[in-house]
Amino acid sequence: MIKSILLVGLGGATGSILRYLTTVLVNKYWSQAFPLATFIINIVGCLLIGLLMAFIEKHAGMSTNFRLLLVTGFCGGYTTYSAFAYENTSLIGGSQSLVAFAYIAASVIVGILFVWVGMYLGRLL
Repeated sequence: MIKSILLVGLGGATGSILRYLTTVLVNKYWSQAFPLATFIINIVGCLLIGLLMAFIEKHAGMSTNFRLLLVTGFCGGYTTYSAFAYENTSLIGGSQSLVAFAYIAASVIVGILFVWVGMYLGRLL
């Protein structure tokens, strides 16, 4: 268990650092209203998790450590959107389209609502 936690932590720290550096670099050259840095991070994260999961599926003997370090850790630290997108792809691929669309709608709507609630509560403090 300790080894798993350390692998996830190492991957997560690396992903978070890369997310920060990507944001700094993109924002250095992009000053428009569209949040390009976050968009790029989310899209690259989706590409990465897709590549990694396909590689892991193709190589069935692939170590759980590899998945913990790169998928859970790195991709999770870089962007949780990639996990969200992969889960929905899996649901749709598993003939659970209705569940996927409910998850997508609920995540977006409830997520935005809870940001507003959090901001409202934070202003009361």
